[in-house]
Amino acid sequence: MSTSRLLSLALVAALGCPATAYAREDSQLWTGAAVNVKLGGKWRLNQEVVVRFSDNRNGLYEIESNTLLGYAVTPTLTLAAGYTHDPQYAGGHFTVLERRAREQVTVDKLLTIGRGSVTGRLRAEQRWRDGLDGTGWRLRPFARYSLPIAGKAKLVLSNETFVNLNTTVFQRQSGFERMRNFAGISVPVSKKISVEAGYLNQYFFIRNGEDQSDHVASLSLSGNF
Repeated sequence: MSTSRLLSLALVAALGCPATAYAREDSQLWTGAAVNVKLGGKWRLNQEVVVRFSDNRNGLYEIESNTLLGYAVTPTLTLAAGYTHDPQYAGGHFTVLERRAREQVTVDKLLTIGRGSVTGRLRAEQRWRDGLDGTGWRLRPFARYSLPIAGKAKLVLSNETFVNLNTTVFQRQSGFERMRNFAGISVPVSKKISVEAGYLNQYFFIRNGEDQSDHVASLSLSGNF
């Protein structure tokens, strides 16, 4: 199968989502910054902050801060664990604080397709919300395809699926809950810093209710030191 054919199939897979004719829709903006720092040996520290805005929620609705400590078992296999601090907002006004513990395994160059490669990640999370009972458990499998297209610029396609392992007061649905599909361009602006921009669709599958489709303009900055 030709590279162009494979790329077309990957693009369809990344952008494909269920028909949204019967889904509530929202327009959003996600901005983020991440820093990955070598600590010595095989240890690395990653700090990421993502700020999210929504039309339907009248502006700012989330500031997610993720801290991960990783250990490179091999050049392509990394184990990591960390903490997420995630205050929630409505129209810019604070509503509730969510805290998460997360553990993950990442495999680089899991698969080669044409001139591009696939990175895979499996993340587990335990979620708590202040003032609410229960611990929400979920899994987040993730795949990302990167393809050089011009100079040092890369086409990036990714899919992330959310699977809830139980229910709580705030995690009301078990099983397959949502997916995020992204298509964008990643461009280095220096030897250590790159910018990634594109479109992300976040689709919620709501049992006994109306699905939701979020159309997201995504812009992020990342640095490796």
